[in-house]
Amino acid sequence: MPWPSRKRDKGAVADKKEPDAKIAKTEEETPDKEEEEKSTKPPAGSSKSGWKNWKKTKESDSGGEESKITYCHWLLKSEPESRLEKGVDVKFSIDDLKAQPNQTTFWDGVRNYQARNFLRAMKLGQQAFFYHSNCKEPGIVGIVKIVKEAYPDHTQFDQKDPHYDSSSRKENPKWSMVDVQFVRMTKRFIPLSEIKAHHLAHKADGGPLKNMMLFTRQRLSIQPLTQEEFDFVLSLEEEKPH
Repeated sequence: MPWPSRKRDKGAVADKKEPDAKIAKTEEETPDKEEEEKSTKPPAGSSKSGWKNWKKTKESDSGGEESKITYCHWLLKSEPESRLEKGVDVKFSIDDLKAQPNQTTFWDGVRNYQARNFLRAMKLGQQAFFYHSNCKEPGIVGIVKIVKEAYPDHTQFDQKDPHYDSSSRKENPKWSMVDVQFVRMTKRFIPLSEIKAHHLAHKADGGPLKNMMLFTRQRLSIQPLTQEEFDFVLSLEEEKPH
């Protein structure tokens, strides 16, 4: 029996360890308008940002040509610590995912239009980082893959569910979800603080994390990643934590 409303639901509350972030509203409070693997793991760089050496390798592989920006990977936020929402515990860690039948579950409870549109854009087989949010140590803990593309989120019609939406109709559902399956744990925990340090360095030197939505749209619980963003963050698992 699937757990009710267990994922990082309506919105990404600012992570507790993020000093520059204010406590964000839930995604449901966003104005009600619609905003329209095998990837090769790069070697970790040795520069301050980890970017310059990695960039040389990528340029030699691609002939130095800049590719058009597209989103083909994702970051999914979920809360690993107990929190009651309308009497329901929304806790769902990566260990909870691993405990599900076939290590697979539906990603329900998203109630923000932009996050929903990202869900609808996900394609079968695409990979995503599983990110522990709103906890003592926020960061990336593992990788999942999309095993079923977007379909109606049944919790919007369940009056007992904390994410029930009385304005949604079964003939024209507002909200969607996808199914995800556990792929693997990252080789080490990649904390938000470490990713942020690279983001700030890349803003200065043009690295791949300069526009990462984890910092530019931090309230969203579903975030797209470019190939370069995904590859660079994944390369951090090979480095010793600073």
